[in-house]
Amino acid sequence: MDFGGSDVAHRPGRVTSAKIVIAGGFGVGKTTLVGSVSEITPLTTEAIMTSAGVGVDDTRNVPGKTTTTVAMDFGRISIDRDLILYLFGTPGQTRFWFMWDELVRGAIGAVVMVDTRRLADCFAAIDFFEHRRLPYLVAINCFDGVQYHNADDVREALAVSSDVPVVSCDARSRESTKNVLISLVEYVLSMRRTRATAPA
Repeated sequence: MDFGGSDVAHRPGRVTSAKIVIAGGFGVGKTTLVGSVSEITPLTTEAIMTSAGVGVDDTRNVPGKTTTTVAMDFGRISIDRDLILYLFGTPGQTRFWFMWDELVRGAIGAVVMVDTRRLADCFAAIDFFEHRRLPYLVAINCFDGVQYHNADDVREALAVSSDVPVVSCDARSRESTKNVLISLVEYVLSMRRTRATAPA
């Protein structure tokens, strides 16, 4: 089984697998996304938040949050009969960022989840992927089914390149999150085709 994700081009009769990283700030919906779309029971490393996190984890904008990811989330989805995506959700707190280098190893791309009420929380993830030249898209998580800002406004606020896809999603909806993953795969393939045809 290939977790490297070095090839996402379909070949008839051959099952291709690819690794995708789901990143973003604390409490933005990464675990929810992996859980909603995974066709297997997702592996999660959720831990109960205790008093030790007071003053370390900012829960003011997520008052109902009682657990947090301390290592990673893992899930799997078959996009069609010959393409399987393995999803790795990153922990959101800064004290766990040392794990990100290992989690992104071999990934073809990443989804940066955004809560428009806390845009600053996703800057670190965007910087991380841009620095490593890993393709990513921005997924605006519509909490309570409401999108507070449109994609163009979010793109401008985050100062991301015009070629980076900015899409809306509901992390609780399997169909919505599946469409986000398909958009990322299409973006990665488009980038690879562009590079392959670019003059040397």
